[in-house]
Amino acid sequence: MRHGELVVLKWVTVVVLLLGCPGASPPPVTPRPGTAAVPQTAEQPRAAPRPGIDVLLSDSIALVRGKRIGLVTNMAAVDAHGTSDVDRLRTADLHLVALFAPEHGLAVTAAPGERVNSRVDSATNIPIYSLYGQRVAPTPEMLRGLDLVLVDLPDVGARYFTYLATTVEVMQAAGALGIPVLVLDRPNPIGGAIQGNILDSAFHSMVGRLAVPMRHGLTLGEEALLAQADLAIKVNLRVVPVSGWRRDQLFDATGLPFRAPSPNLQDLEALLHYPGLCLFEGTVLSVGRGSTAPFHQVGAPWLDTTAVLAKVRAANLAGVAFSGVTFTPHQSGDGKFNDVRVAGIRLLVTDARRYNPTETAVWLLAAVQSVHPDRIAIGGSFDRLAGGPALRLALLAGQSPVDIVGRWAPAIERFRDRVKPFLLYR
Repeated sequence: MRHGELVVLKWVTVVVLLLGCPGASPPPVTPRPGTAAVPQTAEQPRAAPRPGIDVLLSDSIALVRGKRIGLVTNMAAVDAHGTSDVDRLRTADLHLVALFAPEHGLAVTAAPGERVNSRVDSATNIPIYSLYGQRVAPTPEMLRGLDLVLVDLPDVGARYFTYLATTVEVMQAAGALGIPVLVLDRPNPIGGAIQGNILDSAFHSMVGRLAVPMRHGLTLGEEALLAQADLAIKVNLRVVPVSGWRRDQLFDATGLPFRAPSPNLQDLEALLHYPGLCLFEGTVLSVGRGSTAPFHQVGAPWLDTTAVLAKVRAANLAGVAFSGVTFTPHQSGDGKFNDVRVAGIRLLVTDARRYNPTETAVWLLAAVQSVHPDRIAIGGSFDRLAGGPALRLALLAGQSPVDIVGRWAPAIERFRDRVKPFLLYR
């Protein structure tokens, strides 16, 4: 990205903040039975922030008027009143000619890792191209005739989520054809906290596209700007920022309607646990897929919950409590313990601002490794999620979680400095 472009983007951010206007706040999301409401942040905003789709159509519609538009999105990407981007663009009399769907499909119903087929929408005759099926990048044929590609995906603030990788693939493909990309930004639902280790670039994948921490603290728009620089992507990229969002705000403080970005991330508390508990996907333990509380708990039929709980509770970790549970996964999608009663550890956020899910996961992994060294099976897939072999080797060597997490601090500070030029929000 050229220096001049970044200056323009920051100027646009200031203008958007000045033009921001109050929007009607939808009713709060009611937690599912058996889940706890995440504690509200101390200070509530005067008016709900406006996602990029609202800002675009109210303040900057000239950017898209008269253009043939391709939209990369799903039905969890909604405006401040809960209306999908697809419906907003259709009713704004804009020329939407192609849709592109990421993992989980346009309807956000496909299981994790499930391939989604391309199809044509029967109501509008608009093609819906899957970017998580036979291919992960749009082909020149899919992009032919487009004047602009909009990207609006509800990222979750964790490195493992594939929506950034999809955005990168779109930026590269569109840039190669000279098609501009406009990212419609939205809040990072778990705020701007930065936690966890930094990915080793030798291990980049769809679940780790950039050298960022497990909990990176960026919005998708900021990640796109970082990706453009880090990966030297030649594309005309612009970001329409969120109006009125601050980095210290979790999603529950925005007043915006919550839509699940994945079938197994059904509430804000699951999103808060995800930067840590996703590491358990690289073990034989279940993360609760196919249960009533995915990414609130981990378990296995043989887990000695009493011994594991004693070890993690002794750590006195901030912002989180633990309890023993049982659950039975059904049609889990990951093949772990389907229809088998599982002994588990349930996590409960008690203070969202103090909670560090990545540190918590290391303590929990170390506890299970200590109690069940021959059963946890921290394997090769773990390295993809952990961003390299260092964490796996440290756990297998029995190193202290304090030492493991402590070694991450210098790299996190370097990351903070590296991303400063790309930050759009205070």
